[in-house]
Amino acid sequence: MSKSHFNAAHFQSVEAAREYLEALRWGSERVCPHCGTVNESFPTRKPGVYRCRAKECRKDFSVTTKSVMESSHIKLNVWLQAFYLMASSKKGVSSHQLHRALGVTYKTAWFLSHRIREAMREGGLMPPMGGGGGVVEVDETYIGRLKGQPVRRGGSTHKNTVLTLVERGGSARSFHIDTATIAQVAPIIRENISRESRLMTDESNIYPEVGADFAGHDAVNHSEKQYVRYWKSYR
Repeated sequence: MSKSHFNAAHFQSVEAAREYLEALRWGSERVCPHCGTVNESFPTRKPGVYRCRAKECRKDFSVTTKSVMESSHIKLNVWLQAFYLMASSKKGVSSHQLHRALGVTYKTAWFLSHRIREAMREGGLMPPMGGGGGVVEVDETYIGRLKGQPVRRGGSTHKNTVLTLVERGGSARSFHIDTATIAQVAPIIRENISRESRLMTDESNIYPEVGADFAGHDAVNHSEKQYVRYWKSYR
């Protein structure tokens, strides 16, 4: 394996590697990995570290937060070199090969190879949420302001629409969608939640149809000022 493979800027520079990863992960819409808010964060004094503006969050994060690179002291461009070597080799790459090709210690190469193999183990796809009777809460919210859209009092058409799935006692996933419709919401729910799960939503008419695909579906009624409900299946 030759160093000539690593001529691209993101293989050579930590800063270029960070910008490359941010473009891959977020594009033009930086998402807080802790609470899922979109474009509601600001840079801190530490390069590459951002702070969420959401009152309930206010946590710091970077492009490596909640990834296999999190809490690692290995340079980001070295991570990208290791990703490239392990993904492009037909016969696989050993820790000794990484050690020699990247010029890092064997201990570092071993750490890299095991972390990357773990990330590749599920084919790069996140496993389904819930399962085994677990409860997954689903709701949409409207935040920020769409570029070029005038503010409308009492409306949400000028805001970003975000759909969030929260597994009780587990993780959360957020998705930026154009509008909260069955056509846009249902595929996300079906692709990310195990069919053995029970859905908890609000009374919106976009959820009953897809809710029938799961082990159960219950809803809170916001019109009656109900916001929290423990599971009570009506199916």
